[in-house]
Amino acid sequence: MKHHKLIIFLSIIFFVNFLSAQELKPYEFPRGNMRLMFYNTENLFDTFDDTLKIDESFLPTGDHYWTPSKYYKKINNISKVITAVGQWQEPEIIGLCEIENRKVLEDLTKKTALKKIKYRIIHKESPDRRGIDVGLLYRPDKFFPIFYEAIRVKFPFDANKPTRDILYVKGTNIYKDTLHFFINHWPSRWGGQTETDRKRKFVASVLRKHVDSIFAKEKNPNIIIMGDLNDYPTNNSLLKVLKTKTTFDNIEPEELYNLAWYLQEVKGKGSHKHEGEWGVLDQIIVSGNLLNPKNKIHTSPDNTHVFEAPFLLEPDNNYTGQKPFRTYLGFKFHDGYSDHLPVYIDLFENKK
Repeated sequence: MKHHKLIIFLSIIFFVNFLSAQELKPYEFPRGNMRLMFYNTENLFDTFDDTLKIDESFLPTGDHYWTPSKYYKKINNISKVITAVGQWQEPEIIGLCEIENRKVLEDLTKKTALKKIKYRIIHKESPDRRGIDVGLLYRPDKFFPIFYEAIRVKFPFDANKPTRDILYVKGTNIYKDTLHFFINHWPSRWGGQTETDRKRKFVASVLRKHVDSIFAKEKNPNIIIMGDLNDYPTNNSLLKVLKTKTTFDNIEPEELYNLAWYLQEVKGKGSHKHEGEWGVLDQIIVSGNLLNPKNKIHTSPDNTHVFEAPFLLEPDNNYTGQKPFRTYLGFKFHDGYSDHLPVYIDLFENKK
């Protein structure tokens, strides 16, 4: 009898511990059928010199003394972030920016804990002078690419300063829904927000042209735009040029809706901190069809999040609160993650 009671007692303890393990942390949310993530990895360079790129600062002999040991710490840190964003299973789709080349993606997916996931890579070398590109990782058991291309962006007013391509990927998920992804990293504000504004507006116009092409060819398409846009959801490059909507009543299937606007303006969140102010530079924008709860797969503004786990943050000694835990502070190795926080969205299958 005593033995029987002991078994029951231990079973209850195990069950309580199991439930506790399943409880979501304050920065976690219920997971959908597909989790789509975007992350600016902040200068994910390898340690080899590319004579065609301006990458000298990130070499073992460069200003950052970028050694193999620091590089492997960096990719393992990025791997940790990806796993944490996925919660109990890694994200199905990952958009990345500030990656130097395909090699760093190969190392990230094959020389870290992500190896077991067997992520596949979609990447094209861009003409950016620093050599930083965008890329997409996908789980081959959950997403099936049909077509991809690098959309070249050429400034007619500054032809000698090329920028990053926009990576376009079309594919299907396991529910046989067609998804269109655009992975972006728009020109930075270095040199002044006003002075660089027309470059971001030009990239927005290129992106809008390709979105309109999909709208013209396909009825009610599922479009997901992700990227570090170096503008906020309230800037005109988004509102006037890309023509994103920021109200979520009376959804139209062939309009673009900026879920980052909801994150920033309604939830008060930020993915990046500048001079003490948080804002959402890292944005997720979707076509209205994905906001239809009757659609086969769907999402909502409330299913869009900034991943703000404590390990990605540190005290902000210059301002108040916290700030992203970076890899470098100036030229001093800080062994952090990035100056940006990841953003992600969950897609849910409509089983009705």
